[in-house]
Amino acid sequence: MHTRSVELAEWLRERVTAAGARGLVVGLSGGLDSAVVARLCQMAVPEDVLGVMLPCQSDPADEADARLVAEHLGIPTLRIDLTAAYEGLTADLTAATAGLTVQKRSPVPSDEIDQQRRAALANVKPRLRMTCFYFLANSLDYLVAGTGNRCELTIGYFTKHGDGGVDLLPIGGLTKREVRALAVDLQVPQPILDKVPSAGLWLGQTDEEEMGFTYEQLERYLADGPEAVPPALALKIERLVRQNEHKRHMADTPELP
Repeated sequence: MHTRSVELAEWLRERVTAAGARGLVVGLSGGLDSAVVARLCQMAVPEDVLGVMLPCQSDPADEADARLVAEHLGIPTLRIDLTAAYEGLTADLTAATAGLTVQKRSPVPSDEIDQQRRAALANVKPRLRMTCFYFLANSLDYLVAGTGNRCELTIGYFTKHGDGGVDLLPIGGLTKREVRALAVDLQVPQPILDKVPSAGLWLGQTDEEEMGFTYEQLERYLADGPEAVPPALALKIERLVRQNEHKRHMADTPELP
């Protein structure tokens, strides 16, 4: 077993003990990061890890991959289909906001408005999932293990109070390449290793298409600085880092005398 795997599992175990908790809840999305975190949780608390599948208008292939990981690891699972809850809530939200008008200083193209609306609706999914994770964690006296990696955390590629709202981020210091290497060491099933990274926010969505650059390019920037990528890409990454700084910290509070 790779030393890093053992160290991360020990880190998780120490945090669970320090919190006076009993175990860990982890979402099983069918993706690489999720599979790695699930295995680390199992190593940390072998008898007290729960894998949770929460499909929500999801690609059935993702749930099949999540089940593959759970069966491969032999961990207990729980499944709740959030589709009906999501569709009911977003229908109410859409109806309630139909008459709202937003004043802007300059005209906004209709396609940009459509993208903003799609993102707002899509982000309800991870926030619903996190509500479920915390209900289960509170019920079992567990902590919630997140699956964000260093690449995603750096540029804010996660939903605030959604997949970013967790107790622990065991792979938060690892790039996607490093997570993949860890997955190989942990013997994650080959179909998961071969899978195209996707947050699963809508059918056909991929991480790299939504980010506008590849994980390899981002990792080159992180490793060697802005000079290692084209200037326009460096500016884009730096803009994302600035814009999403608020996601990585507790809410700002004023400093009072």
